[in-house]
Amino acid sequence: MNSRRVAMTLLPLLPLFALAVTTACSDTHADKTASATQEPTAAQTPVGPLPAPPSVAYDSHVSAGGLAPAGAVMHNPFTGDAPAAATGEKLFTAMNCDGCHGGGATGWVGPSLSARRWRYGGSDGAVYHSIYYGRPKGMPAFGGMLPSDQIWRIVTYLRTLPLPKSVPTESWLSGN
Repeated sequence: MNSRRVAMTLLPLLPLFALAVTTACSDTHADKTASATQEPTAAQTPVGPLPAPPSVAYDSHVSAGGLAPAGAVMHNPFTGDAPAAATGEKLFTAMNCDGCHGGGATGWVGPSLSARRWRYGGSDGAVYHSIYYGRPKGMPAFGGMLPSDQIWRIVTYLRTLPLPKSVPTESWLSGN
């Protein structure tokens, strides 16, 4: 049987296949997402690709017609956890984040993360998304190599950074 005939025979089955794959993947994703905020044990350390986080709802975005698209509110499981922040600081250095964002995340080639000026949203979920998926023009995606709990620890560390005494654009922002 030639390839065109095979394609024409299988084409009507494509929607059924897509539905089966979507259903199987959404069930698996729901199971993994539910456990994404739990501490992994050594036996649970991810080996393959990590599940993607849900889409984040951004309060600061303007929605057409006032209707926002669906999105989750992601909660940092380590908010206020000093040991998690200390681990996040070590991860920040180990993953070479300071190579772009500078020591103490005060900015260098990449923007300051201590100035609390977030181009892509400053909620914990938005910062998590920036680390997980990366951003255009330089921010690599770490979601393929860092487990969810480690990304949350980095976010927790960033929240502990003191606001700099002088932010380079402060006079521009204040209108002076």
